[in-house]
Amino acid sequence: MTHQASKLEELVSVSNDKKFKKTRFIAVTSGKGGVGKSTISSNLASLMSKTGLKVGIFDADLGLANLDVMFNVKIKKNILHVLKGEASVSDILIPISKNLILIPGESGEEILKYSDNAMFEKFIQEAHVLDDLDVLIIDTGAGIGEHIQLFLNVADDVIVVTVPDPAAITDAYATIKITSKLRDNIYLIMNQVKNEKEAELVYSKIKKVARANIGNNLNLELLGKVNSDSKMALSIKQRVICSDQFENATASRDLVNIANTLANKLERNVLTLDNGSGLSGLFKRLVEHF
Repeated sequence: MTHQASKLEELVSVSNDKKFKKTRFIAVTSGKGGVGKSTISSNLASLMSKTGLKVGIFDADLGLANLDVMFNVKIKKNILHVLKGEASVSDILIPISKNLILIPGESGEEILKYSDNAMFEKFIQEAHVLDDLDVLIIDTGAGIGEHIQLFLNVADDVIVVTVPDPAAITDAYATIKITSKLRDNIYLIMNQVKNEKEAELVYSKIKKVARANIGNNLNLELLGKVNSDSKMALSIKQRVICSDQFENATASRDLVNIANTLANKLERNVLTLDNGSGLSGLFKRLVEHF
């Protein structure tokens, strides 16, 4: 624990007189599993941290949490253990690199069972250690469950990941439709495509159906595409981040473009809600929306 704590001190400034940043909360979701949502989340987190941003990535995929596998680290306890009083926030944080921290999580439903518990207040206080995060990426579960929607509702940005498969596209549209009831701006990432043309074609079809059934108020933006790439499959097998290990791979270059786009949006401070910094800010929003 002392080793982990010393590493955290290098990553996170905890001085009492620091100026808290306004953290941008980015939820990455999908209509169905198996479309590469967590792979994209982990790669984007790594790439954005290399631009100098302080990034946290929160694994909120209940039952299928796999970011530990992506980053090749071992997780013993998560946020639920903190809320039960079985660990401190510092105990569960896993430093991945200079500006990147993995936060092992739970679903919103499980978390909020403890929202009226004395440990929740203690957790909020301890979570201030992460108040200087620039970005907190929330890797949600797949589908349209209530606990998933909870994270989508409190995020500044929602990114839906899909692949050019009819079932995946149908489920992605269902997620977009449900999410559009509470927000007008939603991003889409087309994963495992052959090329730009295929990505644009599928995006156009989804956008056309959305405009006809949801209305013109929805701004569905294609954030980018990630080509099918054998290096991506190899990176998953080897438990490494593709954009780290295979920088020149086509998929890595695509992910760099998406990460840069997100970083630019952060710099312009687009669509950031007024309240909330770091992990404590996220949980305060969750409670407000419960």
